[in-house]
Amino acid sequence: MAKKTEKNTTLLHDNNANQLSHYKLMTVGIVIGLAGVFGRFVQDSSLASGIANVLVVIGSVICIKAVLNILK
Repeated sequence: MAKKTEKNTTLLHDNNANQLSHYKLMTVGIVIGLAGVFGRFVQDSSLASGIANVLVVIGSVICIKAVLNILK
């Protein structure tokens, strides 16, 4: 019985998915990605579209990194 209780407490303490830093990082990535999507529709110049595309890619990479950290 003691082993079962000890195993359950270690699982509760080792839970990495509930850390607030992961979800803050994901929120930052979503905001950057939404700024990029909004930037695609603001102006119709190639420079603005390029910057918007870069913002969408950066936001996507940040969100994927956060999800992989949660799964880790």
